[in-house]
Amino acid sequence: MAALASATITEALGAIRFDDRGLVPAIAQQHDTGEVLMLAWMNRAAIAETLETGRVCYWSRSRASLWRKGETSGQTQSLIELRIDCDGDTLLLLVDQKGVACHTGRRTCLFTAVRPEGLVEVCRIEIDPKELYGS
Repeated sequence: MAALASATITEALGAIRFDDRGLVPAIAQQHDTGEVLMLAWMNRAAIAETLETGRVCYWSRSRASLWRKGETSGQTQSLIELRIDCDGDTLLLLVDQKGVACHTGRRTCLFTAVRPEGLVEVCRIEIDPKELYGS
């Protein structure tokens, strides 16, 4: 994605309705296949950085800090397009995911299906998490 003008970033931030913690849910979807990869949270700073750099940045609620996707694993997301839903309270990030999106080593975080026979893992581990994070 080409760099956006500061006025465009300001306009986008003004169209988003953040919750009482200053966060908005963001769904990451692979731009060319439609595969839903993950859901994470963004604050104003994460959205601004993402729009400025083209590299997806989220807000980590557990660490209470910005989380640049792939900063420790190398499995990065490049922003293709950011979309705001009709109510302004959910984001869709069309991304180009390099490698796996999930910390479990799977392509997607949404890998457990609820079926008549019970919970079924529908996505295999592609990379051992120890390789991703060195632990």
